[in-house]
Amino acid sequence: MGWNRLAFAAAATLACVAASAQSGAFAQSFVRGVYDDLAPGLCLVSYNYEVTNPATGQTARNSSHALGVLVSSDGLIMVRGHMVLDHMTPFNIRVAIPGENGDALLPAQVVRKPPDVNVVFLEIQGDHGPFSYVSFDGGPELQLGESVLLVGKLGETLDNVSAIGFRRVGAILEQPRRTYALDDPLPLGYVGAPVVNGAGQVVGVTGYDLSLGEGGDLHVRSGHPIIYQSNLFQRYIDDPHSEPEDDPLGDSWLGVFTQPLTDNLAEYWDLPPEGGIVISSIVDGSPAAAAGFQRGDVVTHFNGVAVRARQDRDVLGFTGLIRAAPTGPPVPYRLLRNGEVVEGEVTLVARPRTHLDAEQFEDAVFGMTLREITTDLRLALNLPQDIQGVIVQNVRPGGWAQLAQIRPGVIVIGFGGHPVTNLSDYRDAVEQVLEERPAEVALFGRVGQVTGFFRIEPRWDQYDEQ
Repeated sequence: MGWNRLAFAAAATLACVAASAQSGAFAQSFVRGVYDDLAPGLCLVSYNYEVTNPATGQTARNSSHALGVLVSSDGLIMVRGHMVLDHMTPFNIRVAIPGENGDALLPAQVVRKPPDVNVVFLEIQGDHGPFSYVSFDGGPELQLGESVLLVGKLGETLDNVSAIGFRRVGAILEQPRRTYALDDPLPLGYVGAPVVNGAGQVVGVTGYDLSLGEGGDLHVRSGHPIIYQSNLFQRYIDDPHSEPEDDPLGDSWLGVFTQPLTDNLAEYWDLPPEGGIVISSIVDGSPAAAAGFQRGDVVTHFNGVAVRARQDRDVLGFTGLIRAAPTGPPVPYRLLRNGEVVEGEVTLVARPRTHLDAEQFEDAVFGMTLREITTDLRLALNLPQDIQGVIVQNVRPGGWAQLAQIRPGVIVIGFGGHPVTNLSDYRDAVEQVLEERPAEVALFGRVGQVTGFFRIEPRWDQYDEQ
């Protein structure tokens, strides 16, 4: 037996020993009881998704699946947050609900993605309940080294059957909020799985935070499996359709992109190695721009709190300071500019609407869905402030827009000879075209750095027959 095979065998043996040690914390009858209670509340969510390249507007379609946890009797489902990302739109969502006569495949739609915990809530369409579901126990805290039981699903080659797994709490992080890190990676079928402690309490679900590149902002502990405690998401289960206004760290906005003052940067700029926040970019028209912030400034104090960021994860503390600060009253800051201390005040404003809660309009006439261009999307597209319009989110197959080769990502600047700066302008333009019913309609748009016209040829006779 070669060295690689010996190493593999040794690793497998250690994994088995570790699994046995963890599972040994639970009696077999206890494990069976947890499985019988929770497995009926699990489902398999399959979906297609469309990824849009923000630079070109080109889209690619693919399919995937995820573990779903039914969290209400009327069909509310919680799944991993990576199902919905920037420029990635899921559609054709189907939920396989286990039953006595096999799985029932039911349609579902996204109803919410919370801003502060990386999960997504789906809702089964139609009246198909009541469903078995998982209820959570709020409040229990976990201890370092504590064993927990997971109930998830095996892979497709094993018929996606529900199964149990075991992990330990490998680390506990206290900032920016209490986070339980597990001791081992998770198979895909256990991402989003209910987590049960030794007292039989369902304390949360497993998950992965978003990285900054994936759109993470407030809590970024990406790359390692963690436990989302039930008190982070229970309010969304209780009221999934409520307005998203209960962000625990407030909603203030400064309008900067930042990085930590690492020891290397401090040495290069001949600054004390005490950490800080380096301003790398400033959003036009933002509070930071109005206050005179400059690229390369190093923020050392904000709203009376010392800022000592030296690593990427430390930036989250500064984000929290901004979001917790008030809007309206001036907020003091201190920074270093070319080594000199500069003090001032900045008036923060409410955080601009993001792509997650952007307004949209479904154009049933020409067959496409359009959304407002939010600040985060404008930054992702590198779209200048002087370019106004709306962006195409989806195009209906076989519709007039698709026949004109219009695709998601196109910025609509004009429609039917009418300028478009927002969704209201677009609605008015469509109504005007409906009254005029021309043989052709020109859509003036922008894709990447290129602008041009799309020629739409409506079939008004078909429209009248609908």
